Amino acid sequence: MSKSRRSSNVSAPCRFDWRPSRRLTAALCALALLAPLSLFASDLPLALAWPCALLAAGCGGVEARRHAAQPPRTLCIPAGAGEARCDGARMDALCVRWRGPLVFLHWRGSDGRLHRLAFWPDTLDAAGRRELRLAMQRREAAVGAASVAG
Repeated sequence: MSKSRRSSNVSAPCRFDWRPSRRLTAALCALALLAPLSLFASDLPLALAWPCALLAAGCGGVEARRHAAQPPRTLCIPAGAGEARCDGARMDALCVRWRGPLVFLHWRGSDGRLHRLAFWPDTLDAAGRRELRLAMQRREAAVGAASVAG
């Protein structure tokens, strides 16, 4: 196919669905089980280790359950200076952080509250990470100040 006949989706928004990560849920459950064992393995007196172990296991279990119960979300991030949206709501001050294959999104909702999502490799594959990275680069280029040569 010649170059003149190729179509380009440069201006197409980056759309994807977020769901709770099964890997993160499993890791949180494992930490909830291992935290009490670490307290018993320490030099903590048993009279103090038992209540702390129960508290650590309970808090870990609650955190794992809270993560697994989060509703799925649909995100739309336009390549230019358009508004990014999460489930139709505006995402202000969108920030994306990369830690290897992990992606962390932070933004302020229209109500002013801070929202966060973490994408693990089981929730956003390599192609999705690449698409998000390209969309964010184009957003930063569109928002950045124009340079003047000379």
